[in-house]
Amino acid sequence: MKFNKNHILGIDIGGTGIKGAIVDVRKGILVTEKMKIKTPAPASVDNICKAVKEMVVAFKYNGVIGCGFPSVIKNGIALTAANIDHSWINTPVDKSIEKYTKLKTFVANDADLAGLAEVKFGYKGKKSGTILFLTLGTGIGSALFLNGVLIPNTEFGHMKFKDSIVEKYASNAIRERENLDWATWGSRLNEVLEHMALLVDPKVILLGGGVSKDFESYAPFLNPKLKVEASQLKNSAGIIGAALFASMG
Repeated sequence: MKFNKNHILGIDIGGTGIKGAIVDVRKGILVTEKMKIKTPAPASVDNICKAVKEMVVAFKYNGVIGCGFPSVIKNGIALTAANIDHSWINTPVDKSIEKYTKLKTFVANDADLAGLAEVKFGYKGKKSGTILFLTLGTGIGSALFLNGVLIPNTEFGHMKFKDSIVEKYASNAIRERENLDWATWGSRLNEVLEHMALLVDPKVILLGGGVSKDFESYAPFLNPKLKVEASQLKNSAGIIGAALFASMG
């Protein structure tokens, strides 16, 4: 397939899988099939970068890369490593990927980029006020917007909650690991959402990640006073947001 300047490779690196596709950044849609590679173990610098290079080669791609990464990212450098190898801490993610791919790479927190895509292309409401976007997957990522402007690296999934942290209580991985039914997990998620709502008073909470496609199964167990919606871009939000971020330079 012939790509143009508006077609950018977006890569979403997660604790379980690495997903990528070519995105039309004007329309916020995938123009290729989504490719997925299981996140290597260990999720070290070399192993992740090799997986990204494999994806670049598979797409026969030769432009800039946008990458969502599961870490607090500042100036391209990973400052945390919750669901990846700790060798990433204080490592320049952008430069590491560029070393393997020879392609200019733009990197930011994975949930921030998924939220960026959802607010621009998915959510149909007004952008004024506070919008909280959460990804429910291996962990719980967060993106917070005020009047349409991203407040980066919130990482609400790592807030202290009960005797642990939020994502170890109500992530999708916990639902699967503990074999929780929708009622039990939905009730746990509701506790988390009510807690977050006390902190940031969002006008809407948008739920992304793979489990967003099952929204109707757990929505009945969420507080109706909270305005909660499923992501319209579902599990492609991270890929689209990564490409969008790269297009912004």
